[in-house]
Amino acid sequence: MMTGSTQEYIRTSHELMAKAEDSLAQGDLLQASEKGWGAAAQMVKAVAERRGWHHNGNRELYQVVNRLAEESADRQLRVHFNSASALHSNFYEQWMPKEMVEESLVQAREFVQMMEGLL
Repeated sequence: MMTGSTQEYIRTSHELMAKAEDSLAQGDLLQASEKGWGAAAQMVKAVAERRGWHHNGNRELYQVVNRLAEESADRQLRVHFNSASALHSNFYEQWMPKEMVEESLVQAREFVQMMEGLL
């Protein structure tokens, strides 16, 4: 059974991904980047919450993803999460060209779907 918090994280993740795609379509790479990262982070929190794992702060989010990658033997979880994390950095640094933001959003979207499958 999913807790209210888990459901809220899932809902927020989906909302943020939709906003990321809208921002990208409008050419707002900064907001697309931050929303893509947020969608990934919220889904990590959903899975962690469901399993009773800590998920406060970026360090714990990385630990959750690493643990899930080990458990599932799916290293793509790490690769996709790193791509989403690059979006987070881009929000502050504005170093990614549009094509790289687009590709990172594809990977963030795939990551969200992969994580949702682990619920």
